[in-house]
Amino acid sequence: MATRREFAAGLAASAFGAGGGDLAAGIETTTLIRREDYGKTWFHPRACVIPGEPPRLLMTMQEITGSDYFHPVHWMESGDGGRTWTKPQPVPGMGRRTHPDGLEEGVCDVVPEHHARTGAVIALGHNVYYRGGKLTMPAEKRWPVYAIRNRKGEWGPLRKLDWGDPGATAIYTSNCSQRITLADGSILIPLTYGPLGRQHRDVCSTLCRFDGEQLRIVARGNTLSLPVKRGLLEPSLASRRRNDFWMTIRAEDGHGYVARSRDGLEWGPMKPWAWTDGTPIAMSTTQQHFLVHSDGLYLVYTRKADSNQRVMRWRTPLWMARIDEDRAALIKETERVVFPQRGDGGASGLDAWLSGNFHTTMLSAGESLITDGQANPARGYIGEVLLARVRWSTPNRLAPK
Repeated sequence: MATRREFAAGLAASAFGAGGGDLAAGIETTTLIRREDYGKTWFHPRACVIPGEPPRLLMTMQEITGSDYFHPVHWMESGDGGRTWTKPQPVPGMGRRTHPDGLEEGVCDVVPEHHARTGAVIALGHNVYYRGGKLTMPAEKRWPVYAIRNRKGEWGPLRKLDWGDPGATAIYTSNCSQRITLADGSILIPLTYGPLGRQHRDVCSTLCRFDGEQLRIVARGNTLSLPVKRGLLEPSLASRRRNDFWMTIRAEDGHGYVARSRDGLEWGPMKPWAWTDGTPIAMSTTQQHFLVHSDGLYLVYTRKADSNQRVMRWRTPLWMARIDEDRAALIKETERVVFPQRGDGGASGLDAWLSGNFHTTMLSAGESLITDGQANPARGYIGEVLLARVRWSTPNRLAPK
């Protein structure tokens, strides 16, 4: 089992104390796509940087027309830092196929990442099933699937990420997760998983090798578990310096959780996210992601607030705050809104523009991006793709060159 690998060439090794102010100099938000632009509500917008002159952004996303009812995955590109984009095009193999009994199998929760050693983009999601226009949970296993886009811009076939772990007979997936590419080209991928006949899922991280075409799991770390409802879901990873890895985890007990590791595989005890004074932060089964800066680490999240009591899972507004890395807690004084709240939920709790399926991208030394597909379920899933530019007050030395 690999231990104590460096995150990337040039990774900052300097320590960061418990204190620290807000590194974000400001946030600029724009609407990239409105429903009327293509007659669709696009969801799960996630981007990665492809280095070059100039660097390009590649984003994957897919249409949503109902609760967890997703259509084929598309991709688009930007050559000007996300200000203008090409028209969305389907990712080959990430559409739907119909089984003999009429069950439809698709792909969702895709996250693209550039792999520097091979020049490929790995678009990793998981399979999903529909019947009669609705999400269904058949007895078939669910697992991660991925497609590779090579240096020439050509997409390869859809592949399954195989894992024979006996605890994952019902499901294992890395849906919506942030992963880490190490200096030697191997990849740390977090998984949520569970066996047939049990409701709650556990979490671990895996070490994977990638040869430019196929992704293989070669090692796994210890198990984190929370036997409450569906357990632990949608883990994400981050690291800004060697021997210090972070995992944030969605849960269903009114909290989000954080854990730390020295090698990205063996994790210490997890604890609920809280403010630095120890006050717990109320979160309702919604994912969190990291913003990584060479001088500090941020969490992006949703939480309970005075204004969103009626909003489903408190999924608006979207917030960010700096992490006190000694206490593994959020610094309240640095919290700011990324995307403001629109709607209070109404009587149903659904009449609001909901966040919670977003992604973060390290764009340059001066700024990072947060992309979010917001939708309003009470209004026929009308929605928009939003982009926030987080401008940094000090250069981010971990940014792509």
